[in-house]
Amino acid sequence: MRSTTIEEKSYRVNERIRSPQVRLIGAEGEQMGIVSRDQALAAAREAGLDLVEVAPNEQPPVCRILDFGKFKYLQKKRSQKSQAQQMKLKEVRVRPGTGEADLNVKINRAKEFLSDRDKVQVSVIFRGRELAHIDEGEKVLNFIIERLAEVGKVEGGISRQSRRLICTFVPK
Repeated sequence: MRSTTIEEKSYRVNERIRSPQVRLIGAEGEQMGIVSRDQALAAAREAGLDLVEVAPNEQPPVCRILDFGKFKYLQKKRSQKSQAQQMKLKEVRVRPGTGEADLNVKINRAKEFLSDRDKVQVSVIFRGRELAHIDEGEKVLNFIIERLAEVGKVEGGISRQSRRLICTFVPK
């Protein structure tokens, strides 16, 4: 079963409305009661606007007098606004001995995440004797910070949690 988004949902407008009677809502949002389709179309034309069926499954269907182009624009704007608020946290893990070519692959992946408006957490993970050389992990993390500076900014600085160094980036 496929869900319909605002863009896919088709509204019946003006002459495409089939029901002989409709519940009419005026241009200012006032209830005008149940009227015939022809009366509703005449009221919409008089106002210089469109008659749009907003609730086709009701008995009788609910129609509203409004500017249909502006209505579609606002619906699209609302759906984009709700999508923009969903920021996810992605993680990129590296080790202190990770080679430069592999680091470049990880950095490019982090750039993709940041361009998709997601937060990126870069973790340098230490194992065994690597804990004696935390400065090597800091060098790797500073290299990554330098390369990601153009697309994201560091949030809160570098923190150490037991066997890892962590740095979080947010999109610019």
